[in-house]
Amino acid sequence: MSNSSDSLDLLLEGLTVDPGSTLPVFLLLLFSYLFVLFSNLSMCILIIRNRSLHQPMYLLYLNLSTNDLLGNTTVMPRLLYDLLRPLALRHIHLFTCVIQAFLSHLFNTTGHTILMIMAFDRYMAICSPLRYSTLMTTRTLVRLIVWAWGVAFVFVAVLLGLTLRLSRCRSLVSGLYCSNASLFKLSCESTYINNVYGLFFTVVLFSGSMGSIVLTYTKITVVCLTSKSMSLNRKALQTCSTHLLSYLVFICSGMLIIAFHRFPNLVQERKFITVMYHLLPSGLNPLIYGLQSKDVVKMKNQMEIKNKKIRLF
Repeated sequence: MSNSSDSLDLLLEGLTVDPGSTLPVFLLLLFSYLFVLFSNLSMCILIIRNRSLHQPMYLLYLNLSTNDLLGNTTVMPRLLYDLLRPLALRHIHLFTCVIQAFLSHLFNTTGHTILMIMAFDRYMAICSPLRYSTLMTTRTLVRLIVWAWGVAFVFVAVLLGLTLRLSRCRSLVSGLYCSNASLFKLSCESTYINNVYGLFFTVVLFSGSMGSIVLTYTKITVVCLTSKSMSLNRKALQTCSTHLLSYLVFICSGMLIIAFHRFPNLVQERKFITVMYHLLPSGLNPLIYGLQSKDVVKMKNQMEIKNKKIRLF
């Protein structure tokens, strides 16, 4: 294959496994991906169809589930397709590679921003319950959601824009899928600006994400410890535990990928962690929030049955 900088045809490394393990790995990833699709689509339908779930917390989760669907659909179908082909046939067009890189980074960034807004929503609901309905209006919620997706879009667009300005002297895209790092490694030019912005991007994203979680949950803990209301503490435990668990799974998966980049010899292990980063949080979130959603729907149905019985008498 030509290494000319004018070539738009690239080779994607993807996942490499032993020939005897190809089919088992393919089936495992396929069923995991199908589970992520089915569970997240089911939760989206449940939230959309049940008006009792048209609350800020569940509408924010609807965005989180949509983001999980986007992130996994961006990566997994191509990964499964290339798994059945030898490396020499894993051709990908530059435009397709850039789109995949953009959407995968958008998935990662939006995951953080949505979870940050969910933490703020829980803070308002528990620390200012009497003002919650007036503060978290539909307009406010829409603005927060637009902010979550908009900030992620701008940050990622600048990230990829800095990479696309570079000329290319290589054609092999290393890694499981196209990413910003794998794209600027195709260039023989200086990537100093890319590295500086990438570091700035990562620091701002992680510090803002973890800082908001620590701040909101510290205040929630203080309110719960000083409050004598058992119902408030029960509500805080029920709603905050699900959100905190989702955040910890998401952030720990991302931290593992960063940690494994320190060990260049652990290539296959890093690829495995990268796959888990997409599948594990996206598969667990519907289970975590699904139980809570079912409780709300169950309570709604019980209230409707009770109201019907009252009308009969």
